[in-house]
Amino acid sequence: MNKKFYFLFWALLLFGNINSRAQSILIPMDETQTDHLKAYGLVYWTLAQGMDVDWLLNYRGGSFMAAYNTAVEKELLIRGILFERIGDGTAQSILNEVQSPSNNMDVVKLEKQPRIAVYAPKQVLPWDDAVLMALTYAEVPYTQIYDKEIISGELQNYDWLHLHHEDFTGQYGKFYAQYRNAPWYIEQQRTAEAEARNLGFRKVSQLKLAVAQTIRQYVLNGGFMFAMCSGSDTFDIALAAHKTDIAAAVFDGDALSPNAQNELDFEVTMAFQNFQLSMNPMEYEHSDIDVMPPPHLQDPSTDFFTLFEFSAKWDPVPTMLTQNHVATLRGFMGQATQYRKEKIKPTVTILGESPGRETVRYLYGPVGKGFFTFYGGHDPEDYRHYVGDPPTDLALHKSSPGYRLILNNVLFPAAKKKPHKT
Repeated sequence: MNKKFYFLFWALLLFGNINSRAQSILIPMDETQTDHLKAYGLVYWTLAQGMDVDWLLNYRGGSFMAAYNTAVEKELLIRGILFERIGDGTAQSILNEVQSPSNNMDVVKLEKQPRIAVYAPKQVLPWDDAVLMALTYAEVPYTQIYDKEIISGELQNYDWLHLHHEDFTGQYGKFYAQYRNAPWYIEQQRTAEAEARNLGFRKVSQLKLAVAQTIRQYVLNGGFMFAMCSGSDTFDIALAAHKTDIAAAVFDGDALSPNAQNELDFEVTMAFQNFQLSMNPMEYEHSDIDVMPPPHLQDPSTDFFTLFEFSAKWDPVPTMLTQNHVATLRGFMGQATQYRKEKIKPTVTILGESPGRETVRYLYGPVGKGFFTFYGGHDPEDYRHYVGDPPTDLALHKSSPGYRLILNNVLFPAAKKKPHKT
């Protein structure tokens, strides 16, 4: 072999090796993924390092793709997340497929690490919170705030806010009938009343209303809010009741307004309207927004809901919020389990519903410059989660479709903003 041919041979070989070297990382989110929940945390971590990530909507379950980086690859291996190293040609072919007008797919660039806040009390209560568990398992950092921080204006420091299992009406979850003598209930009421007084409010219901109104303004100004279970319906009930008193004397020491139902103001609510209050303190229900299924339907094997499919190119927001590797999910119960469709405002987009039951499990809507999402039920992997039950071990549910919906919302504020459609 002459020197000229020898040099050409090795040059071609070297060029071929460089050209075939992986230039992108693909994190598939279809059924092949070994840990869907950890993948969201990895994406969050990547954004925190100053690197962008492409969210490939409707491509293999809503996969992620980023430029190859040895640090990212190392984190993927440490966290046990399935990924593929692909060359520039393959990455471009994927983008061409996703962006083709003939496919209901699109690419959304994630470019900002969202600042996450969780509205939750410091007091330990005998129930857990699905979002806190999801954030912890996925290794997404968050700051825990409560009434004092909200009232003092700290919300402006965050992009995304989750409302812990909360009762914004000041009725302590309406646990009075069953738990009024329980030490945790007594301590919850004592702590809440002391906090209200310290912040200048006469009653807990007045403090919670001020908190709800502040959060609503935060969304109007461009914030993102996510709530599950009672944190969703009681939020709107508190807003609607800003002119009246809907709490019985056992909760706040004075009688409720005799005309409370007629004094509700549905103009200021986010998702619900025309609902009827339940003002009986012995009833474990706030209103008829929530549909508690009859006993014969409280069966995990028959309870499910279906996600709607949206146009990825024309409706990227609901498409992002519904990314999943399945279209049908198991139902799960909570204090607010599913929403009565007739009580939902026409400006709200339904993301998931129980077929044939006229009940909605998952919804979102724009408010001002921001967005809110409500998700019915307490724990996607525990059908009936009772007070005092142990928390779910998400290491046993690494590919939970129900928990994926929560984490879709966590990444949503990271997307490059597009103007609202009118």
